[in-house]
Amino acid sequence: MTNREIWQIAREQSAIDSGCRPDDFEKEENCVVRSRCDARARRYLELPFDCDLTSYGRNVVASVSADLEEIVRSFLSRYPAHACFETPALHVLMQALRPLGFDVCFMAEYSLPNLQALRPLPCPVEMRVLQPEDFASLYRPEWGNALCEKRRQLDKLAVGAYDGEKLVGLAGCSADCDTMWQIGIDVLPAYRRQGIAAALTSRLALETLQRGKVPFYCCAWSNLASLRNALKSGFVPAWVQVTVKKQSFIEELNREQQKESPQL
Repeated sequence: MTNREIWQIAREQSAIDSGCRPDDFEKEENCVVRSRCDARARRYLELPFDCDLTSYGRNVVASVSADLEEIVRSFLSRYPAHACFETPALHVLMQALRPLGFDVCFMAEYSLPNLQALRPLPCPVEMRVLQPEDFASLYRPEWGNALCEKRRQLDKLAVGAYDGEKLVGLAGCSADCDTMWQIGIDVLPAYRRQGIAAALTSRLALETLQRGKVPFYCCAWSNLASLRNALKSGFVPAWVQVTVKKQSFIEELNREQQKESPQL
């Protein structure tokens, strides 16, 4: 597999998710398409989208519902592609969406491996490749980024870091679609900043490629620690997405996060 093939596979998957053509992401002008359900889409996506903006850096592809199409077309016609993901322009979009009960929710950056940079990295503790039967008992809060309890049937492979017999770090990947597996990473607080996260991520990426799948890595734009780990592990930024959700969904999400946050 080459870097060119990896990026083509990613664009093909994004086209499935958005309901467009892969070459739509290569156009000079922004593109608006109607969102639709597709069994080949990433498993965690809730389709059809109300509004989802995706960019590989050249333009914006908006996958929208009929109700929001006019608003989104007007928005995209007013700004260059990169500005559509910046806060001043997003405020304009949000002002148009809120009277209809929608708002911007998720803002994420996705990375793909660079085969010229991806390589095994040293780890200060032992690493072990784990199969589903090996990590079946690890669906606990401390490993909530590496493994997903709600979609545990999608978790296909993991790499653990062990200090003796103590698991101190875990990278897991889920088969979110037929061609691409997403990597998540957790390291116990006392073992961070020792290179464990990057060693686990790079090892899992290599193991994933050996199985004929494209590993990808996602983080929120504000999660600099996670982005630095992706870069150190041999990944490069590939595409960005902004997803609109109903305000009721956002309010419930905020309530759940507040419950999980420690009280000051």
